[in-house]
Amino acid sequence: MLASLIGFLGDFDLAEEAAQEAFAVAAERWRHDGIPANPGAWLVVTARNRAIDRIRRERTLAEKTRLLEVPQATMDEIDDTTIEDERLELIFTCCHPALALEAQVALTLRALGGLTTEEIAHAFIVSEETMKRRLSRAKAKIKQAGIPFAVPAEHLLPDRLEAVLAVVYLIYNEGYSGRVDLAAEAIRLGRLLAVLMPDEPEVHGLLALMMIHHARREARFAGDELVLLKEQDRSLWDAAELAAGRGALERAIALRGRGPYVLQAAIASLQTGEQIDWSEIAALYEQLAEITHSPVVELNRAVAVAQAGSVGPALEIVNRLELGDYQYLHSTRGELLRRLGRTDEAREAFERALELARSERERRFLERRIAEL
Repeated sequence: MLASLIGFLGDFDLAEEAAQEAFAVAAERWRHDGIPANPGAWLVVTARNRAIDRIRRERTLAEKTRLLEVPQATMDEIDDTTIEDERLELIFTCCHPALALEAQVALTLRALGGLTTEEIAHAFIVSEETMKRRLSRAKAKIKQAGIPFAVPAEHLLPDRLEAVLAVVYLIYNEGYSGRVDLAAEAIRLGRLLAVLMPDEPEVHGLLALMMIHHARREARFAGDELVLLKEQDRSLWDAAELAAGRGALERAIALRGRGPYVLQAAIASLQTGEQIDWSEIAALYEQLAEITHSPVVELNRAVAVAQAGSVGPALEIVNRLELGDYQYLHSTRGELLRRLGRTDEAREAFERALELARSERERRFLERRIAEL
């Protein structure tokens, strides 16, 4: 509904206000008149007409004068297909590269996720006032830069889709650290993208990746303690979500997807097997590294190489990486050194990781590792 209104009005704030008015009207009228045959269309039509009435009253909004002569909308103009198409346009507007990444994330959660400003601020650990300013700047940028409310041209779509997927995955990762509600919201957005872009393998790959990880959420912690994959109670895994994630991965592979999200989903799926083939996982990480040129991917490849039985070569990979103060570089290096019996070096690496840890659960885990040396 909001996507349809923003597309028609060209204004985020006016669209949100009109939507609120329409819901208020519905709350009053539907109680007496009953729910209409097409509630979504009824709400959009009511909101559009309210917005047009407001513009005609105010008439000082010069940039909206094109709407002064627009006739009142009718139910015949709006259907579910129209609303669905406009949701896709809204996603690309929110994730336009002219906006800062933090603004893309905030707008996506506000406009498509339906989260309140307070909820978004809480999720990203900033004040509500800071988030309000962030959202206001993003909306102003869309107006000033004339960012189109449209799906980009075909030749621009791959790069723009990459930005959209990156925003959704960032939202998921913020939730993965413990804010499960945010992780679930990212999956909802991923499902929406899969419906709107059914032939894009990376869309299905990202959805698969998030769902496979999310299926293990209940087993990742025991109380306030972090639980490693090999020690997790598999009976706590969400079997239905895991199956759905694997189904999304199969869809991505059927579409001949070999992009980074499809590869990561394949790795995540292999890690849920009864017998984990770490050599195959290491090979997939190698392919992923060739695509992304990411040192973090190389770090994950080193873990897989070690799990496959080659701890020394894994340490060589880690020692070549330039990741500076990346916590997981030091914790991984500590684990490899521990396995090689190099206790003093392992302790030093774990202590450095502990200094960099942000999560209290991760701090306790590292403290246990140090105490065990």
